[in-house]
Amino acid sequence: HMRKSIIEYIWIGGRNELRSKARVLAKAPDKVEDIPKWNYDGSSTYQANTENSEATLIPRAIYQDPFRGSGHFMAVCDTYKLDGSPMANNHRHWAASIFDTLPEEEPWYGLEQEYFMMKRSGTSSSNVPLGFPEQGNPNPQGQYYCAVGAENIFGREIVEDHLNICLKAGLEIGGINGEVAPGQWEYQIGPAVGISAGDELWLSRYLLQRVAEKYDVCIDFEPKPVKGDWNGSGCHANFSTKSMREGVAGRTGYQIIEDCMPKLEKKHMYHMGKYGSGNEERMTGAHETAKFDEFSWGVANRASSVRIQKSTFENQKGFFEDRRPSSNMDPYLVTGALFETCILNQIRLEKIGFRFYRKIGIVYDQHVVSHL
Repeated sequence: HMRKSIIEYIWIGGRNELRSKARVLAKAPDKVEDIPKWNYDGSSTYQANTENSEATLIPRAIYQDPFRGSGHFMAVCDTYKLDGSPMANNHRHWAASIFDTLPEEEPWYGLEQEYFMMKRSGTSSSNVPLGFPEQGNPNPQGQYYCAVGAENIFGREIVEDHLNICLKAGLEIGGINGEVAPGQWEYQIGPAVGISAGDELWLSRYLLQRVAEKYDVCIDFEPKPVKGDWNGSGCHANFSTKSMREGVAGRTGYQIIEDCMPKLEKKHMYHMGKYGSGNEERMTGAHETAKFDEFSWGVANRASSVRIQKSTFENQKGFFEDRRPSSNMDPYLVTGALFETCILNQIRLEKIGFRFYRKIGIVYDQHVVSHL
């Protein structure tokens, strides 16, 4: 007989929290389009009032369910109102439209997700990280980063379980490491192309919280959960396009990366508005951060907004790292905004009616550049 298939529908609620529910299908889907749309009660996820509460889930990306095993799947969904319009915080819909304009640029992303593990307190997270005493503070930072030993590292079982679960699900997870504060960790997602970077980061967060449930531990994605002289959490975004990786029309990839810097500077506060909440607490200019309201860039400089690796400079091609996004950022907004500012704004010259070149990165007449 045909084996039934369980689909876990995963979506983002009204406060950027993750939600999910399961549905049994008569047979396993071959592709994401085989998974039916579903609805849910938006009034219970801070997304609707009770009179008009029905909301729609549209499955967008399908992964193996690493908990239920073979033949069962997880579907990353986006959310729509009853009239078919996207929910206010459905930023996947926006990002997909950005990426669809220029697929041949093949944007690659590597996202570095930092987070704290917190002790649970009733139905809240306690704001006490693993490794912290109930009262007071542990030893200052220095001994915890990439460390080993019971006095330095807290929650390793969760991190290892999460890594294996992500690999089982088929995610492009690149690595894990203990971070600078006790109970603080990082993992990396990527390289992932275009919209899939956002899908994979959201699913990896869901899987992390699922794993941590077993240990009765809360995951805190806020950028500055522990006040005082402790590192905050970021989600650095590494970004490249085909022309940055390979160069184009007599220009090196590095020159194309350099071209992006004044554009990013000009739209600095636009990006900060899309890069997560609470960043002004994390980005003080201390603890390996740049200042919240200033744009800076440099080669191998961890105190700048954007860092270009030494190897990218030496090879004259590669990628750059945007260090501004906070740990609670929505990756659809971050990946979409980087592509929009660095690549699409150039394309929009066509609309202004200036002489236009399809290939990215060809030098424009001076008067055109002044209009950028």
